[in-house]
Amino acid sequence: MNSAFSTIDWVIFGIYFLLVIASSVWLAKVKIKNSKDYFVSEKSLPMFAVAISVLATSQSAATFLGAPESSYGGNLTFVGFFFSGLLAVVIVSKVLVPKFYDIGAITVYELLEKRYGSEAKRDAGMMFLVGRLFASGARLYIGALAVSMILFSDIEAYHMVFAIIILMAGSLGYAYFGGIKSIIIADIVQVTIYIGAAMFIIYHLFSALGGDIGVIYSTLEASDKLKLVDFSFTGSYNFWALISGLLLLNIAAYGLDQDMTQRILTCKDKNEGAKSLIVSILITIPTAFLFLVIGLLLYLFYQHPELSHFSSEINQNFAGEKITVFMTYILNELPDGFKALATIGVVATTFTSTSSVLGAMSSVGVTDMYKPMFKGKSEEHYLKASRMGVLISALLLALMAILSYYWQRVSDIPLLDFALGVMVFAYAGLLGVYGAALWTKRGNERSVRAALIAGFVTVLLLQPYITKALFDFDVNFAMQIIIGTIVSFAIMMMWKK
Repeated sequence: MNSAFSTIDWVIFGIYFLLVIASSVWLAKVKIKNSKDYFVSEKSLPMFAVAISVLATSQSAATFLGAPESSYGGNLTFVGFFFSGLLAVVIVSKVLVPKFYDIGAITVYELLEKRYGSEAKRDAGMMFLVGRLFASGARLYIGALAVSMILFSDIEAYHMVFAIIILMAGSLGYAYFGGIKSIIIADIVQVTIYIGAAMFIIYHLFSALGGDIGVIYSTLEASDKLKLVDFSFTGSYNFWALISGLLLLNIAAYGLDQDMTQRILTCKDKNEGAKSLIVSILITIPTAFLFLVIGLLLYLFYQHPELSHFSSEINQNFAGEKITVFMTYILNELPDGFKALATIGVVATTFTSTSSVLGAMSSVGVTDMYKPMFKGKSEEHYLKASRMGVLISALLLALMAILSYYWQRVSDIPLLDFALGVMVFAYAGLLGVYGAALWTKRGNERSVRAALIAGFVTVLLLQPYITKALFDFDVNFAMQIIIGTIVSFAIMMMWKK
């Protein structure tokens, strides 16, 4: 498999990284007065810019590479995940966003402090840090896979480490100096880049298939590739999963995950914050659909040679590992120049998802843990602590990405399910705790800690590689989050206030 860049590819790739460096230097000049300004920009950012940043945060290399794999091997039912997200953000915007603004929150876990006390806020923040470390480390790993394949023509461990360092360095350039304001500005630029890359690739595939929309549509329809809703009880994105476990996952992602909600809290008031959340999902749906279209066109390219004139069998093996069909296409079929554009798309999605989580993890670490422990320090001290938090988060995420390299090989889970599944570990406990806090009068600081741990452990015990070995059955991540949330909520109900 020949994955080497041509001269034009290297030129395009080099220009992109020069622009990344130049924009990082420019954004480093953003004036930051204190830690609150660093994390929520004094609630002054425009609604639409925030919405695009939420879109950028929700996308990653897992979407860029995994969504085409989903539609290539199946159909369009993955888009239902984002319609489930639309229902979730309506709930979050009505129930949670007003409460966050009413208390002037910097992090979402301050709501638990008002309800149960400072230890509850600290414990929830710690659970977020653990869960986000798992999920974002997995995202970083998936982005590094593509970079290693392109730059080194393999995915050896030491090359993967180098790729992780490259991606983390670029992400740090946006997050460290200018805080949330720099991250959001950079998100807008990177979103434009990776959507542009997707459209270029769609154009190339469409041309390779003859450019006849009618023939393409009829062939896909005859192959049952255009199904949008699956009412069976099988598959990761069936209708019943979308309105149950995946709805819970989306509520947690958009309302209880500081990585997302930090952006919402930068708007001037709760109405603008709620609006940014709804607009973000409305632009996320067509963005995700672009990558599903790529998967459908790849299906036609490889499985219908009468359209593409592809004359050999598809080989999805790379350095002894099976890779996604989109990555196979990038490495083997794209002409000079397009390969660099596709790689830049992967890098851009990784930059946006990683830089955002660095700010989110630091905001929780400093606001919910460091400040209560070291009260009375100057704002200059807390700003330095915030930047140090970004650096520590970067180191931890890089280590988690390396661990994910080995973890996914043991679990043998598809990339998209792997990236989504690891998010469930923290979300189950948080959903149970917030359900009790918002809708009941039960629970206290001790029960919050117990419920968070129980949710995490429940999801851990339900991992397929454990249930398969012990009981010979699998529990998908939609059911994992339902069971974990029920366990966490039940424990909250065992304690009185």
